[in-house]
Amino acid sequence: MSDAFPVTVFHNPGCGTSRNVLAMVEAAGYRPEVVEYLQVGWTVDHLAALFAEAGLTPREALRDKEAVASELGLLDPAAPDAAILIAMVEHPVLVNRPIVRTPKGAALCRPSERVFDLLERTPDRFVKEDGEVVTPASCSATAR
Repeated sequence: MSDAFPVTVFHNPGCGTSRNVLAMVEAAGYRPEVVEYLQVGWTVDHLAALFAEAGLTPREALRDKEAVASELGLLDPAAPDAAILIAMVEHPVLVNRPIVRTPKGAALCRPSERVFDLLERTPDRFVKEDGEVVTPASCSATAR
């Protein structure tokens, strides 16, 4: 279904933050395009464009908690962005998540409430998986 306000969630279903963001988008009444990037992968050009849109460097988007990041030497401050991008293509788990893109822009939505800044409408309140209740008006990232 085409939505006048398209929302794309680059999603890892194994990540609680990613699941919360997807649920927040759906609770706001959107039917997002969900890209399970661990399954479909990335290209260097796609990642570079997405990071540029989100105002992120590859290092800022690197999921440094993954063992492979250390094994590949990506935690070294001297590791070049090009090497990080190539590693992300080879190991999609190295991309921090979730990243959301809408007509308002793109962002790494950590914490999950950051997604509210990218939406035209938001739920009045949302209960996260851990039971935390959030409201867009109370989120410091939003001024609603």
